[in-house]
Amino acid sequence: MDASGAGLVAAVWYFGFARYNYRRGIRALRWVSAACAAEGNIVQARWLGPSRLQANLRLATHWFERVRVTVRLFPRPIPFQWLLCIFRKQKETLTFEADLDCVPGFPLEVFRHRWFTRGDIALAAESQDWLMSRPGPVVFTTRPQWTNELPPVVQTFMTSRGHSLISVRFGPESPHLVATVALDAVSDQEAAAGFLTVLRDLAAGASASRQ
Repeated sequence: MDASGAGLVAAVWYFGFARYNYRRGIRALRWVSAACAAEGNIVQARWLGPSRLQANLRLATHWFERVRVTVRLFPRPIPFQWLLCIFRKQKETLTFEADLDCVPGFPLEVFRHRWFTRGDIALAAESQDWLMSRPGPVVFTTRPQWTNELPPVVQTFMTSRGHSLISVRFGPESPHLVATVALDAVSDQEAAAGFLTVLRDLAAGASASRQ
């Protein structure tokens, strides 16, 4: 294949997957817009490259101000970067950023991790003495003391309603709340509405911690 042919293939790849990312990003914003249609709307959206879409929202709810949503997609138009994301097991995400009416009086970052173990299947099948149990969430914290202001927020993060959250950050500096979810977890209007409900619960938890 000569240079002109390789260049044509590269151009077709780039623009083809850039268009795919465009449709996927716009679809995600539509689900978010439909989920909050009764409370607000998207006032501005712009692309920050072929794999990142950012939008400003105006919500009537009193919980959130200066709302911004960022959709991060795989960099499909650039094969090396795409393969690197897959190798690192990264996910496409949607990040919600907003200021809260009640400014959090504490800095807090929460990340969700899941660990899986693989045992010897043959050994497990032969043994009849296995006792299976489903443990609850385990919290590891860097705080020397577990203050009363943290449980409402952490409890929301650990409930089934917050199962799709990847990370949550609270802080006294703007934006007061930053929450990231896997993009596949908001793949329709109902899922997007559930995500917004979790965000309201988190904001309510932060407000309750100040009272």
